[in-house]
Amino acid sequence: MATIRRELVALIERGAIPREQVARAVALSGLYPSGLAWRRFVDRLLLWLGSLALAFGVLFLVAYNWSEMGRWLRFGLVQAALVAAVGVYWWAEGNVVARVALTAASLLLGVLLALFGQVYQTGADPWQLFFTWALLLLPWTLVARFDVLWVLWLGLLNLAVALYFRTWGGAFDVLFVGDEIALWGVFLLNTVALAAWELGARRRRWLSAGWATRLLAAGSGVPITLLAMVPFLDEQVSFTPALLAYAAWLVALYAAYRHWRPDLFMLAGGCLSLILVITLFLARHLLWHTEAGGFLLLAVVVLGLGAAAVYWLKRLHGEMSA
Repeated sequence: MATIRRELVALIERGAIPREQVARAVALSGLYPSGLAWRRFVDRLLLWLGSLALAFGVLFLVAYNWSEMGRWLRFGLVQAALVAAVGVYWWAEGNVVARVALTAASLLLGVLLALFGQVYQTGADPWQLFFTWALLLLPWTLVARFDVLWVLWLGLLNLAVALYFRTWGGAFDVLFVGDEIALWGVFLLNTVALAAWELGARRRRWLSAGWATRLLAAGSGVPITLLAMVPFLDEQVSFTPALLAYAAWLVALYAAYRHWRPDLFMLAGGCLSLILVITLFLARHLLWHTEAGGFLLLAVVVLGLGAAAVYWLKRLHGEMSA
């Protein structure tokens, strides 16, 4: 389906709308937000910023006055703020105020866990803080059915997985070394989360926010792109399983967002990732064995790949808007 903007432009180009009526047609089309929409936006923006400021203010208040505050005063202050945020959620259940209050309560829960770990010195492994935070936050995310809270929960899980594998590695030490293990963990987690989110969005309307799926796609694409670059950064490595996984990821990305649910942003991200990998591959074989001519050839290739990607994406945009 064509967008309202494209339909309006087509009508103007065909002369169906008189020139003196173009401004009125644009105003009636809803392309530009009204005064009421701006007031609603500013109201919600200030509400979100105010709640986040209060939540972080509690954290900074305790941290700055650490030596002046006793143990029970610290816990009492954070717990009182947490209970107040939960109380606002129950009082305003069902509207934006409730969601803002629950988000603030989720942040205060992390502050309380960090305070507990600092007072009783239980934070020997940083990943435990984020894992415990995500574990305790899970019931709230299930009850609230709020996309922002789910993204926060997945972010905490990402930190826990990355820190765990970076610290311990586990059974994967046999196959991978260094930060590769953490990248594999983050990639698998976000890929599974993206697939589950896309399937759930077909049945749950509150999961249909496009920004969340795109954020998860970035969380899946960045680590697999970095993993695919590893063989080209190390002269001793010529092939890794990540290259096969990367190829499968590109095929799945194209199939899903070209045919199943067309999304130009996702395909553009795939093009950018492929250009980065190809550029690094060529840089390894050109710059390390040639002189200034290699830089010129590499620049020409990058420009060509970028132009080809833009041309293809513009064609797809025309097809999707038709």
